[in-house]
Amino acid sequence: MTIRTARPFDRDYDKLSEDIKQLAEKQFTFLLENPRHPSLRTKKMEGKWGQLGMFEARVTKGYRFTFMIQDDQYILRRIGPHDILKNP
Repeated sequence: MTIRTARPFDRDYDKLSEDIKQLAEKQFTFLLENPRHPSLRTKKMEGKWGQLGMFEARVTKGYRFTFMIQDDQYILRRIGPHDILKNP
């Protein structure tokens, strides 16, 4: 599997502090190595987003990222505070 980012993710990522970016990079490594790593707490999103194949995972207690799986890629959609889950 590989990681690809969507434009909304890129915009979100640019706004993050360096500390959160470092923690996020560690979590992306876990995603590639073991998407069920306990610190990710990966789960399929509820409602229409879950039906569309959207997942969420944890960066920190207050930060999340969303992604979809397409072919052999994780497509990172959004990253930021818990609010991003309203529009993943």
